[in-house]
Amino acid sequence: MPSCLQELGDASGLVPLKTVADLRNYLATVPDPRARRGIRHPWTALLTAAAAAVLAGASSITAIGEWVADAPQHVLAMLGFRPDPLTGLICPPHATTIRLVLAAADGDALDRAIGDFLQERKAPASRRKIIAVDGKTLRGSRTAKQPAVALIAAMTHSGQVLAQRQIDGKSNEIPAFAPLLDSIDLTGAVITADALHTQHNHATYLHKRGAHYLAVLKRNHPALHESVRRLPWRDVRLDHYERGRAHHRDEIRRLKTATFAHLDYPHARQALQVVRRRRDLGTGKLTIERIYLVTSLPPGAATGSELATWIRGHWRIENQLHHVRDRTFHEDASKTRTRRLPRVMAGLRNLAIGIHRQDGHTNIAAALRHTARDHLRPLTALGLA
Repeated sequence: MPSCLQELGDASGLVPLKTVADLRNYLATVPDPRARRGIRHPWTALLTAAAAAVLAGASSITAIGEWVADAPQHVLAMLGFRPDPLTGLICPPHATTIRLVLAAADGDALDRAIGDFLQERKAPASRRKIIAVDGKTLRGSRTAKQPAVALIAAMTHSGQVLAQRQIDGKSNEIPAFAPLLDSIDLTGAVITADALHTQHNHATYLHKRGAHYLAVLKRNHPALHESVRRLPWRDVRLDHYERGRAHHRDEIRRLKTATFAHLDYPHARQALQVVRRRRDLGTGKLTIERIYLVTSLPPGAATGSELATWIRGHWRIENQLHHVRDRTFHEDASKTRTRRLPRVMAGLRNLAIGIHRQDGHTNIAAALRHTARDHLRPLTALGLA
């Protein structure tokens, strides 16, 4: 029997399908700011339609409107749109309606709903949750009167955003760290971040939440950096060694961990040294970089290989999420600036990338094209079908 016919036979309905969380239940928690009079389309249906369109590759409000306009009647019904009582047909919303709705949506509530949905849809497979905290600026949202929108997100190392917040234009990422993580269960998790978040208050907060940290030390903490740098690293045994070749260079990575009696950083239990030796295969130029970190993980809680993976995993966030949003969804080129639209569109892109990552796709552009070929595919991924 041909393989395609065999697959058709296997899909006869005798095998039960795994239940997928329904996005509509989470979007229902996003408050509807519209006046009650004159409402034509349900609030949750509009948000769900926008999410489905972005999951199928829509990178602008115009593209979202086109996807909804092309949707068959049964798809519009599954999204939650109501038929006209006279004709019995569902009239899809205009792109202008979608723009007004997304511009008025509460960004915090939407990101919270998206994070909860992704966490419920698929729990992390690893025995320990590893979460990266990183910021991003939406360059295209800058105007002559206001700076570009800046966001900070908490995401798994595979690129699934669990929470996101907009940073106050007169502030930076540091005050947003704790509020960002408040909505996530951090029990037993390991938090990675860049050196900006190596703050005593952050370490104390994570300890109270039952989480651990991997904190990078740089010159912005000169005394702490110097005390770790001066540890007798030559006498410390090697915990991890890895050699690889990529981007026209040969790279060797070595990791050592050291315990100590006391370090002036809350709840720190171990210090780490990462040495990266890179040789350019074209020019032969050799560069050596030493990075120092501290962690609240006690000795033996993680292997050297796991620590090295988590450290590298944080640096890969740029490719796993930010690069995809910029290159595949053209986020930096987007001139969307109306009210909350930049923040909301970023949240919908996070949702699409998170779903495709959870479903095992490594090429997000190919996953978007595959999803776009059938209006039912994004609905299935969102738990509607």
